Amino acid sequence: MDRRNFLSSSLAASALTFATAGDLLSQTGSTADNSAPEYMDLRRYHLASGPGVKLTNDFFADALIPALNRLGIGPVGAFSVYFGPDSPSYYLLMPSSKLETLVTADLELAKDDVFMKSAAPFWDAPAATPPYIRIESSLLRAFPGYPKVTPPASAAAKGKRIYHLRQYQSPTNMDHVRKVEMFHNGEFGIFAKAGATGVFYADTLVGPNLPNLTYMLSFPDMNSLEADWEKFSADPDWKKLSADPRFQLDPPTVSNITSLVLRPLPCSQV
Repeated sequence: MDRRNFLSSSLAASALTFATAGDLLSQTGSTADNSAPEYMDLRRYHLASGPGVKLTNDFFADALIPALNRLGIGPVGAFSVYFGPDSPSYYLLMPSSKLETLVTADLELAKDDVFMKSAAPFWDAPAATPPYIRIESSLLRAFPGYPKVTPPASAAAKGKRIYHLRQYQSPTNMDHVRKVEMFHNGEFGIFAKAGATGVFYADTLVGPNLPNLTYMLSFPDMNSLEADWEKFSADPDWKKLSADPRFQLDPPTVSNITSLVLRPLPCSQV
């Protein structure tokens, strides 16, 4: 089959895959609900060592996360960088079933008197000494086959856990479509078999380095992360899927990978 015919059939297959997400969920063993995909605002707060770190932590815990919950946004994930560039940095994961709620959240927060009072030390910090260097934000939409942010069971009890946040950039839009299709054709379940807990899998709609997808896995600790990735790589189903000719064209479906290990802040709901 030549590349043009392959791409046409791949796009059609991907559309069919998305339309039958419920069937795929039962095949992969995903625990996510079979419902409309959520939207997510994934933010990075680039900080500087010093008092701004604690100020941002307190802002998340005492003002921002409670106010976001009042807007119907949650569970909210709040994380520090354990392994990765630009440390110190905090990441904030804000999921919502309603796109408008998510994109207007900052405007609505400004109308919340309780929030404004609690947030004052952060929001009203002097311009000469801001609590952060810059905030970056990406708008994501969950994959149809994994439509909800799904915290690990340990999150409710504030148990020990770490998170692996990964972004796959693709060289073309069609390569991105094929990589998303690959997740829907077995990758969710292979991660689950290896012991990795899927938190979310999502397309990036607005943000840098497009086209790309972003996903997050949870592990008890670094030893588990390394062991479970080895299990994933050795899984016969992964070897079969990754050798499938549909996903083996040149150039590859993924041209660059960003990988971070995060730790939850005490206020994190994920």
